[in-house]
Amino acid sequence: MPRIEISLTEQRLVLSDDAGHALRHYRVSTAKNGPGEARGSFCTPRGRHIVRARIGAGQPLNAVFVGRRPTGEIWTPELFEKFPDRDWILTRILWLSGCEPGFNRMGNMDSMRRFIYIHGSHDFAEMGRPGSIGCIRMRNMDIVELFDAVPAGTPVTISES
Repeated sequence: MPRIEISLTEQRLVLSDDAGHALRHYRVSTAKNGPGEARGSFCTPRGRHIVRARIGAGQPLNAVFVGRRPTGEIWTPELFEKFPDRDWILTRILWLSGCEPGFNRMGNMDSMRRFIYIHGSHDFAEMGRPGSIGCIRMRNMDIVELFDAVPAGTPVTISES
């Protein structure tokens, strides 16, 4: 099974095969508030996770999601201008679930209940520097490639190294 490693320091996601050989590297954008596990912190949670759900198969590039459902909208600069404060979740969603009870699973620290995703982002989102409210943002073409390469249950490690 493939695995995903995300470096908060490097703002990079690495997709590896089951032997640990890197297959792809992607620039990402994690939380502007830095690392943290608590609900309401708007931080990116660290530790071991899995891809609990894959959402958006077959949706077009720039499909807009709200509450993990496609709205029928397609992101454009004009739509962005009309709704500048919207948290843009686009194209595909890999919904993460923590694997470490008391750290990123269950209670006030639960990554899945915090709705932590790896997801596509709008064209104005800068990759390679923190900017999200907790999720891991990717370019839309990159999230499609990653989505197609990983099944539900794929291990994900998020670390500061």
